[in-house]
Amino acid sequence: MSGSNNPYNGSFGNQMSATASFGAQGAPAAAGSYITDTTTANFGKDVIEESRKQPVLVDFWAPWCGPCKQLTPVLEKVVNEAKGRVRLVKMNIDDHPSIAGQLGIQSIPAVIAFVNGRPADGFMGAVPESQITQFIDRIAGPAGADEAAEIEAVLTEAAELLAAGNLNEAAQLYGAVMQADPENAKALAGMAECMIAANQHERARETLTDLPEELAKDAGIQAVLKKLDQIEEARKLGDPVALERDLAANPDNHEARLKLAKILNVEGRRDEAAEHLLQIMRKDRGFDDDGARRQLLQFFEVWGFKDPATVAARRKLSAMLFS
Repeated sequence: MSGSNNPYNGSFGNQMSATASFGAQGAPAAAGSYITDTTTANFGKDVIEESRKQPVLVDFWAPWCGPCKQLTPVLEKVVNEAKGRVRLVKMNIDDHPSIAGQLGIQSIPAVIAFVNGRPADGFMGAVPESQITQFIDRIAGPAGADEAAEIEAVLTEAAELLAAGNLNEAAQLYGAVMQADPENAKALAGMAECMIAANQHERARETLTDLPEELAKDAGIQAVLKKLDQIEEARKLGDPVALERDLAANPDNHEARLKLAKILNVEGRRDEAAEHLLQIMRKDRGFDDDGARRQLLQFFEVWGFKDPATVAARRKLSAMLFS
């Protein structure tokens, strides 16, 4: 998606500012901020207390230890690349031997992981980088897992705000997700929905234009594009008041009823739109080659499987088709 099409660059009349950040997308930590030295006196604070917030690896080493010198740069590299998923605390056992003795450490280098104030796992020796990475993934969870969960929570909150009509707040959250993950399909579709609700239909379509092929095929994005098509079609269908007059004069004017259903749909009056289509089906399944049913199924695609209007109309449709 090109930068000019990124809807986060502007808002509904005002420039937005992100209200969420995710993992490495936030302010970067200073180099080495994930790595500290500790002492016997500070072990409780630096390791035990800190491990209640996040996993802490304790590297027991000594200046004379050759394998320690091999392990140190690799261990520090992997910890820094983990970007805060774990912390590394280094303890020189020559200066501070008591903790290592209490833990029964008899050879170094030894790395012990503390979680929730207790030793949880560990390894000894100058192991390769891949093994250290696997160790951290085992202790802290796979890379990106926390960020993915946070993004999903923000998307859920944004959807609730959008449903409640809080467009700017929802757009801010969708925009924040898009900054962290520019090709997040839910965020793109949600931002476009905010624009539709704000009557910015052209901008909504631009947001979903020129996407990578796989992203463009996403069901949520396709549903929003179909919704935009329905809105554009409804604009050309005439005055709903005039259509209602026509139906009052001739209830069997199926063409007028179909047009009115499409207009009611884009106005958000989904139950009424569905009922008009069902009424056409009750009277004349042959109208427009079963066009009322086909239109209702298109509505379902846009509304979503779990939408109350979909559930209610699908129940009525099934009763009609299979009774």
